[in-house]
Amino acid sequence: MKLVVFGLTVSSSWGNGHATLWRGLIRALSRRGWRVVFFERDVPYYAGARDLYALEQGELVLYPGWDEVRGLAARHLADADAAMVTSFCPDGVEATRLVLDAPRPLHVFYDLDTPVTLERLEQGQPLTYLGPRGLADFDIVLSYTGGGALDALRDRLGARLAVPLYGHVDPDVHRPAPPRPEFAGDLSYIGTYAADRQAALEALLVEPARRRPGLRFVIAGAQSPDSSPGSGNIYFLRHLAPGAHPAFYASSRLTLNVPRRAMAGMGWCPSGRLFEAAACGAPVLSDAWPGLDEFFAPGREILLARGTEDALAALDLTDAELRRVGAAARERVLDEHTSDRRAADLEALLASARPAPPIAMEA
Repeated sequence: MKLVVFGLTVSSSWGNGHATLWRGLIRALSRRGWRVVFFERDVPYYAGARDLYALEQGELVLYPGWDEVRGLAARHLADADAAMVTSFCPDGVEATRLVLDAPRPLHVFYDLDTPVTLERLEQGQPLTYLGPRGLADFDIVLSYTGGGALDALRDRLGARLAVPLYGHVDPDVHRPAPPRPEFAGDLSYIGTYAADRQAALEALLVEPARRRPGLRFVIAGAQSPDSSPGSGNIYFLRHLAPGAHPAFYASSRLTLNVPRRAMAGMGWCPSGRLFEAAACGAPVLSDAWPGLDEFFAPGREILLARGTEDALAALDLTDAELRRVGAAARERVLDEHTSDRRAADLEALLASARPAPPIAMEA
């Protein structure tokens, strides 16, 4: 089976959540007999922080512009079983036209940013990765977000069939690791800077740091402004490569998960970072959002905080109590949220979306 993807990036994990998810999914699909060809526009900001140059289990096509790659893309589509365009693909409109003109593959759209898509739609902002017909012409629309987002994709953007394909983690990459002293902390956080989650970060990390000057807090993430609020016991790391994430999680007593406001408000949108931390056995503290309890059991597999006092209470738990939470979360992830599990889900969803073959009539 062959899948052709026109996406944002798989080659660079800098400043985006797509790349790590795609790497795990491509490896898992390969184990199931799939060949994945990933088309990615070669843009300077990802080229400057590239941490993957080839797909061992597939083919990475880096191209300078759509005109230069259109012919090659058409040739790959000619023998593909499924063709997919993703959210924030720089050439999403052009790729969609090419995909829909290809008669052989199943036509798929995967929105890995559904809350952002719907928020922009509500605000009247342009969706540069969607054409004028929205999602109406795709055989199936996959969404990183479940719940009411699926209805919105159907009602607002015309999706005929909208189903969730949630985040996941590759346990071969994210697993318990030895701690490193440069990452040591009592509460840690990994995330690309976004203004709409700063209020939650302030309440759940910055204010606890002010109140507990004897503790150490660590923030890692691309694009954090130099003027980020904090105190003397908050330490910043710029971009942290995926290979260092397990050691980062292992070096802190507790790690924080804060989704963007649109994700938290819509619910049913667990981040890849959440699964990564849990797969590493790290106890996770998260703000509360609808649907979270479908992925982890609050109080047993994850700790919830609705404000600063809850975050301080979590920091006051003993090491043994935190280890129990981390171990339970890791067990849940390995059972339900691995890349292998999502690859099987994807395969089943694609099979269900294929039109049934015509029934032969007897002469």
